[in-house]
Amino acid sequence: MLNWLYNTFWANWTKKALTTLVTAAVVTAAAVLADRLIGAPDLCANGVERSDGECIGVNGSGYDFGTDEITEVSRAIAGENARISGKPHVTVAVMVPLQPRGEAGKRQLRSDLQGAYLAQYRANRQEKSPLLRLVLANPGADYRQQERVVDRLAAMAESGKDNLRAVTGFNLSLASTEEAIRRLTNDLGIPVLASRVSADELANPESRTGKPRFNGLARVIPTNRQQADALADFHGDLRNEDTVLVRDTRPGDIYVDSLAKAFSREESGPAGAKDQEFRSPGINEPGDTGNDFSLIGHNICQSEADVVYFAGRPVHLRLFALKLAEVPCRGKRYTVVSGSGAATLDRYMSEQDWEKLRGTGDGEPVVTVQYTAPAHPDAWDHALADWEKEQREKTGRIPDVKEQPAYLTEPRRELVKLRDLVEQRTAGDIGPVELEDSRTMLVHDGVRTIAEAVFLANSQSSGTIPPLDRVAAQWLRLESAHRVTGTSGWICLTNGGNPYDKPVAVVELDPRTRGLAFVGLAWPEGEPQPEDCVVPSD
Repeated sequence: MLNWLYNTFWANWTKKALTTLVTAAVVTAAAVLADRLIGAPDLCANGVERSDGECIGVNGSGYDFGTDEITEVSRAIAGENARISGKPHVTVAVMVPLQPRGEAGKRQLRSDLQGAYLAQYRANRQEKSPLLRLVLANPGADYRQQERVVDRLAAMAESGKDNLRAVTGFNLSLASTEEAIRRLTNDLGIPVLASRVSADELANPESRTGKPRFNGLARVIPTNRQQADALADFHGDLRNEDTVLVRDTRPGDIYVDSLAKAFSREESGPAGAKDQEFRSPGINEPGDTGNDFSLIGHNICQSEADVVYFAGRPVHLRLFALKLAEVPCRGKRYTVVSGSGAATLDRYMSEQDWEKLRGTGDGEPVVTVQYTAPAHPDAWDHALADWEKEQREKTGRIPDVKEQPAYLTEPRRELVKLRDLVEQRTAGDIGPVELEDSRTMLVHDGVRTIAEAVFLANSQSSGTIPPLDRVAAQWLRLESAHRVTGTSGWICLTNGGNPYDKPVAVVELDPRTRGLAFVGLAWPEGEPQPEDCVVPSD
C-alpha cells in the first residue's frame, strides 16, 4: 500500500512538472516568436516594405505595387531581367511614386514604365556590353519616403551583384525630389538622369567656373525657362497688357515656382494686370480653388489680357480653364498657356468639360489651353512638311530628300522604330501604349541616354562593369559625334548636363475634336540645333 501511494505521488508530481515545463517552453517560444514577428518588417514583396500605408522599396522581379495598370509592363521588365541574369549587366533604377490614386495618374505611370522597358529591350539587343537590368523604386506619394529608398539604392551601388549605375525617373518637381537627387549625386556619387522634372532648380547652371548644383546630374527635358523661351519665340512678341500670370503659391512645389519665374519674363509695352495668385491644398486636390478661379476670371475679363500664363498643376489648370469659360466677357476669347506638366491634361477632361470650353457661339472655342510638351508623335512629320513648304517658297522647287535636315529626319526614324516595336508587339504585351502624352517617348529617351553613357564608359574602363564615376563622366561626351538620337529629338548635353536647344512641341486642347492638336515645334534658342549638334561654348 505504501509502495502504491509512493509511486502514485511521484507519478503525479512528475506529470505536473513535465506539464509545467512544456507549458513554460511553449509560452516562451510563443513570446520569442511574437517578438520576432513584431520586430520583423511587413513585406509587400521582395525588397519592398509596408510603411504608412504604402509599399516602399525596390523591386525588379515583377511586383506591380498594387497598381493593376502596370502589371503587364512590370512582368515584361522582370522577364527581361531574368533573360540577362548571369550575364555582365548594370542596374538602372526608375524612381517614381508607384501607387498613384487617380486613374489619370495610373495611366501616366504606365506610360513612364513602358518607355523605360522599351529602351531596356532595345539596348539589350545592340550587341553591346554591359546589358541593362531595370528595377522599380517607389519613394511613396510626393517622394515623402524617398530617404529609405535612397539608402537601398546606395547599398545596390556598392553591391557587386546589383551594380547600380544610374537612377532615372523623377516625375514631380518637389522639394523632396530635390533632396533625393542631391543626396544621390552629391553624397553618394550615383549618376542621375532626370527625364520628367522641368523645374530650373533641378538643373545645373551653365557656368565655366561655378560649381554644379548636382554632381553627376543629366537631363533630357528642357527646363521651364527654356520652355518659356521656346514659347516666346513661337508666339512672337507679346505686349505686357496682353498677358497675365495666374500662379499657385503653395509652398514646396518647385515646378510651380519655377514656371512662374519663367513666365515672368519682360515683355514690351505698358504694364498689364497684376499676377493673380491662389493657393491649392495639394498637387491633386482642388480644394476651394474653383471659387478663387471664378473671382480671378472676372478680374481678368476687365483687363486687356487675352493670354493667360498658368503656373500650376494639371488638376487646377483644368478647373481654371472651365471657370474662365463660364465668365461672360463680351465675346472675349482666351488662350491659357502652361508648361510640360500639363502634358496629360486631356485625360482629366469629361464630355461636359469639352462642351464648356467649346462654348455656344460660332464654334470657335471660348478657351484654348496650350502648353509645351517635351515630345509628340506628330512633331517630325509636321515639322518636315513645314520645312519643305518653306524651301519651296524660297527656291521655287521641291527639295530633295537628301537635303532634309538631320535634326528632323533622325528623330523621325527613331520614332518609327519605337512605333514598330509597339505595334508589332515585338517586346511583348505591356498594355496599351499612348505616345501622345509624351511620357513613353521621353522616358524611353532617358534610359536610352543612360545606356549610351554606360556603353561609352565601359569602352574606356577595365573589366566588364564601369565604375560609377566613369558613367557620370560620360554625360559630358554625349554631344556632336556621340549625340543621342531620341524620339523626342537630338539629345546633346552641355557641360552642365542639360540638353542644348532641345525642341519642344507646342500642343493645344481642341474642344472641337475633344483631343490634342499638335501646333508646331519651338526651339529655346529661337532656331534649330546646330549641324551635327556641336554645342557652342556660350
